[in-house]
Amino acid sequence: QVQLVESGGGLVQAGDSLRLSCAASGRTFSGSTMGWFRQAPGKEREFVGRIAWTGGSAYYRDSVKGRFTISRDNAKNTVYLQMNSLKPEDTAVYYCAARPGVTGSWDYWGQGTQVTVSS
Repeated sequence: QVQLVESGGGLVQAGDSLRLSCAASGRTFSGSTMGWFRQAPGKEREFVGRIAWTGGSAYYRDSVKGRFTISRDNAKNTVYLQMNSLKPEDTAVYYCAARPGVTGSWDYWGQGTQVTVSS
C-alpha cells in the first residue's frame, strides 16, 4: 500500500516562504517520478512540478519557475516543495503524487495540504 503524506501548509503573507514535505512509503520509489500539483477553489487541479526520484533536473510550470524548488531526500523517502516569494494566486490545496516511471499516469496521491497566501 503506497502512502504519500503531505505536510507544511499554512497561512502566510504575500512574499513569504513555505516548505511542503511529502513522505512516501509502501514501495520502492527508485525509478519513479514525484510530482506536486495544486487545486485552487473553483479551478481544476494543475501541475506544479516534478522530479525523478533518482536524480536529474526538476521541471516546473512557468508561473512558479524561479520561485519554487523541488528536492528530495532519498534516505528519508521524502520530497520537498520549497515555495518562495509566495503570491495570493498560489493559494490552493497542494498535492503530492507519484508515478512508477518517467512517463505515464500519476497512480498515487496524497491527501493534500492547504496553502493560503494573504495579500
